[in-house]
Amino acid sequence: MKKELAPFYRLIEQFPKTKILVIGDLMVDRFIRGKVSRISPEAPVPVVKVKEEVDIPGGAGNVLMNLSSLGAQAQGCGVIGKDIVGEHLTTQLGNARVQTHGIIKDSVRLTALKVRVIAEHQQVVRYDRETDDPLSRSTEEELLISTQKTIPEVDAIILSDYGKGVMTKNLLSATIALANRLKKPICVDPKVEHFLSYKNVSCMTPNTQEAMGGMHKTRLDPKNGVQNLGYEILKRLNCKSVLITQGEEGMTLFEKNIDTHIPAKAQEVYDVTGAGDTVISVLSLALACGATLLQAATLANLAASIVVGKLGTATVSPEELKGALNNL
Repeated sequence: MKKELAPFYRLIEQFPKTKILVIGDLMVDRFIRGKVSRISPEAPVPVVKVKEEVDIPGGAGNVLMNLSSLGAQAQGCGVIGKDIVGEHLTTQLGNARVQTHGIIKDSVRLTALKVRVIAEHQQVVRYDRETDDPLSRSTEEELLISTQKTIPEVDAIILSDYGKGVMTKNLLSATIALANRLKKPICVDPKVEHFLSYKNVSCMTPNTQEAMGGMHKTRLDPKNGVQNLGYEILKRLNCKSVLITQGEEGMTLFEKNIDTHIPAKAQEVYDVTGAGDTVISVLSLALACGATLLQAATLANLAASIVVGKLGTATVSPEELKGALNNL
């Protein structure tokens, strides 16, 4: 083992002892896979002969699954509907050793469901069933009580925002304030609509388009655009760091007065679905274990390179991370 890699192996060994709270928009990714051999006589669309139908936790649920796959003690706080999709989701999370007592069931909301119909490796269509209205006052209060009770018990907090109504201003302000008061790392996978509300967090992990949208930019300078954008976010939101993910170009970590570009490690990219969930899972988990921001971002980048080589909403294991480290 290379001497410079030893700190990363030590971090991975600490994962099972670490408790992470994920607050956010829980959803289900349904993959309907099949083959196409003809076009419908009713309309110029392919007829998919279904061979497989699979439901996988998505959104904040995928973050929880990533944490569980990494061996961490994951706890979820969010809102689902009182429906079969929600019941199946909580069962899947429970089977993955995720604590689900912080998940609120709301009878007037649907559990978010994203259905992808795939013929061979080509997505034919996607359709969604969801409620993205703001939470009711009673549901928001119940969620606030749950999160405030749980934050003191964990080592780090993740805010997984998919814009489905869970991330209210009251929830964000109360959560960030308590995490900072208790000196707990709090990391955000942001949504553009709430971008300017993520003040004083430990790290934000937007992709380039989310960062531009959040800061109301329509274009970037070809030479120094990403650098200028990263420092502008740091200053505007007073966060400790920003990690802008840039797809095949890797990612750039911004801290006070310093930025570090981390090149992409992926050899082959099959599917980027859920890669952002993997990034924030590994980043937050590493920070909770005492990693520096650069160490955490480097490990998150390596994890992302693994999941984009898989089809569908994917996770990464400690063994895969160690294997990737061995190949550096």
